[in-house]
Amino acid sequence: MHLNEPILITGYAGFVGKNLVAELKNQGYENLLLFERGDTPETLAHYAAQASFVIHLAGINRPKDPSEFYSGNAGLTDVLLAELEKAANKAPVLVTSSVQAVLDNDYGKSKKQAEDAIFAHGDKMGSPVYVFRMEGVFGKWCRPNYNSVVATFCHNIARDLPIQVRDPAFELPLVYIDDVVRCILDALDGKVQKDEEGICRIRPVHSVTLGRLAELLYSFKESRQSLAVPALSPDSFEKKLYSTYLSYLPTDAFKYPLTMHTDERGSFTEFLRSSERGQVSVNISKPGIVKGNHWHHTKNEKFLVVKGQGLIRLRRIDSQEVLEYPVSGDKLEVVDIPVGYTHSIENVGSEDMITVMWANEAFDPDHPDTYFLKV
Repeated sequence: MHLNEPILITGYAGFVGKNLVAELKNQGYENLLLFERGDTPETLAHYAAQASFVIHLAGINRPKDPSEFYSGNAGLTDVLLAELEKAANKAPVLVTSSVQAVLDNDYGKSKKQAEDAIFAHGDKMGSPVYVFRMEGVFGKWCRPNYNSVVATFCHNIARDLPIQVRDPAFELPLVYIDDVVRCILDALDGKVQKDEEGICRIRPVHSVTLGRLAELLYSFKESRQSLAVPALSPDSFEKKLYSTYLSYLPTDAFKYPLTMHTDERGSFTEFLRSSERGQVSVNISKPGIVKGNHWHHTKNEKFLVVKGQGLIRLRRIDSQEVLEYPVSGDKLEVVDIPVGYTHSIENVGSEDMITVMWANEAFDPDHPDTYFLKV
């Protein structure tokens, strides 16, 4: 797809639509024909006649009457396809469906009807068609207390509201919104693979129990006190869920305090800790103050002075040679503190010195691995 070719998107104001439109704009697509439920049939006909690609997201999830499933899912699809056929437009058509399309319920049957109509349209018009059967989608901007347990749990836990976990062992297959958007963008370039039924799938699929989902979200909430960050390995469910949870914080709760350990020398404040990636802290030293004068067997540190003037001194514990490293907030440089070296940091300037400190392990008062020895 060229960036200036018109793309028709139905249901653009919904959860998937908002995320998709935002990313299309990020990538430079400018000619977006955005259709929502309140728009007129004439608008849909006009857009269908000129679209170079059709992304059909509009549908019904929670109707007042089951008949709305068929009018909102299968019915709207039929109207859209009829307009494309009337205009003799052979543009590719992508529709988002649900894994419930194989189930015998009104929602699933309406989705299956929409799928069948898309395939029939492709056969009739010779148009490329992409039917994405999606598991439950989670991510930012999904509406809570509607049809997503992840959105509801995130919203309620962030606000100290109760949640209901009826069956902790119940397995939820989930796909992340960014992965959904990526797969749709791949379809714009014709890069999507189909299974033997001709169905497109979002990958990866994450499986989690309701109990584990609640446990993770409560741990995210408690992390402001523990300062522990979750496992953030690439493409992990925890990383995606943590980003999702933060998007549901009340706007008056983005900020939270840290515990500053203060005395006449300045302060020491722990910022983040991880069982796998260590601990990050902020150290403020007043002019003339020397901190440290200790060494470690296994714990190693990195010091980064971001404000003020300092002098870091190191001495291997079996040597008399003292190494000195001037550091300054005017030129950011990291000093590694190797194991087996006693070390200190002195504020040699006239203002408070601020140092960001990283240690490869979080502080454990029962096993501090810290031994006093003057440099």
